[in-house]
Amino acid sequence: MGRKYFGTDGIRGRANDVITPELALRAGQATGLVFRHGEHRNRVVIGKDTRLSSYMIETALVAGFTSVGLDVLLLGPMPTPAVAMLTRSMRADVGVMISASHNPYSDNGIKLFAPDGYKLSDEVEEEIEQLIDADLTKKLAKSPALGRAKRIEGVHDRYIEFAKRTLPRALSLEGLRVVVDCANGAAYRVVPEALWELGAEVISIGVEPDGFNINRDCGSTSPQALMAKVREMRADVGIALDGDADRVVLVDERGHLIDGDQLLAVIAESWKEDGRLAQPGLVATIMSNLGLERRLKEVGLSLLRTPVGDRYVLEEMRSQGYNLGGEPSGHIILSDYATTGDGFVAALQVLAVVKKLDQPVSKVCHRFDPLPQFTKNVRFRTGKVQPTEHARVRDAIADAELRLNGQGRLIVRPSGTEPVVRVTGEGDDPELVEEVVDGIVEALTDVAAG
Repeated sequence: MGRKYFGTDGIRGRANDVITPELALRAGQATGLVFRHGEHRNRVVIGKDTRLSSYMIETALVAGFTSVGLDVLLLGPMPTPAVAMLTRSMRADVGVMISASHNPYSDNGIKLFAPDGYKLSDEVEEEIEQLIDADLTKKLAKSPALGRAKRIEGVHDRYIEFAKRTLPRALSLEGLRVVVDCANGAAYRVVPEALWELGAEVISIGVEPDGFNINRDCGSTSPQALMAKVREMRADVGIALDGDADRVVLVDERGHLIDGDQLLAVIAESWKEDGRLAQPGLVATIMSNLGLERRLKEVGLSLLRTPVGDRYVLEEMRSQGYNLGGEPSGHIILSDYATTGDGFVAALQVLAVVKKLDQPVSKVCHRFDPLPQFTKNVRFRTGKVQPTEHARVRDAIADAELRLNGQGRLIVRPSGTEPVVRVTGEGDDPELVEEVVDGIVEALTDVAAG
């Protein structure tokens, strides 16, 4: 059964259109009721990114939670992983992050965390959905039992100390010139300060949020400004986070981009050498490059693949006992430290390897040559049968697999957010890969038009 409000990463949509004050109020009430238990005063921590609409949504959530008797601790602008960490650390009954991650300022979202800092299960989200649409009048708190709200000071320092403790005690970043791009988002204060405390020479960009410029021409989804700044400042490395700092990509000293697949390889090989991998491999999605899989195999490690989405990566990590996983976008999960993706902590793990090897970032972070990859989209009319189920499309896919003959991969998947089928192919022979992708696209286009 399809869900009305929750997607793969909480409730998300256009601010004041989908994510209205009314929805936020009712989401606060519904979530508060689900997590209200015991005789103690239940509490919720709420963090946010720097979007203009985050203030509106925060106020509505406060009204919702306090109206059902929960005390609210307001963290202000904080990275998503910091909110997850503080949910556990502050013994909260539930945590909330107001953010639409890497989306533009006009979007926003409500991410929810259970007391253990993990995102909610499908069952709990479904329970909240039912309450959002229910009459909650009789479930509201009586006047003496209303919740209180207050802003908490010092939370930035707590996250900085947490991030620093993920590194060996004696490790210093002294001698590294680092350009960090905080995407005018939630990490604009904590990350530059943490890098400075670790001894790096820090040059910061994307640290002047105005409510509208989050992720705009900056951050991990638009790293061109960082690439240029690294070259201009002759820096050793660049770090680009997204709006809520759960993703990261790096830039080497030559201004070249390093994606999540290369970062996963660096961390995996380092952790293997140090005996820190819980299992001999890592978890990634179907979108990770075949080059990563081959590299891991060379060093005796495996790669487990999941559908696209960090929640699927985390689910597989927890069920199979892995402590490293992620996506090419730079959403990297290090479960020894965090319950969700933490872009800054992932970057620190890579910088620790750079310091240990005493080599340029371009050498440390080039673990494999990615195979050529092509992705094309085919739009279809909603309400029709999925084009991927059509016999002609299935035949085209089978033919493509036969032609690749094990020398590449094909991914044909409907988008989860729009009526589009995405066709991705990768392999050793780029001309052949493009040909087989075009063959599937042609079949999909004919079926969609018919």
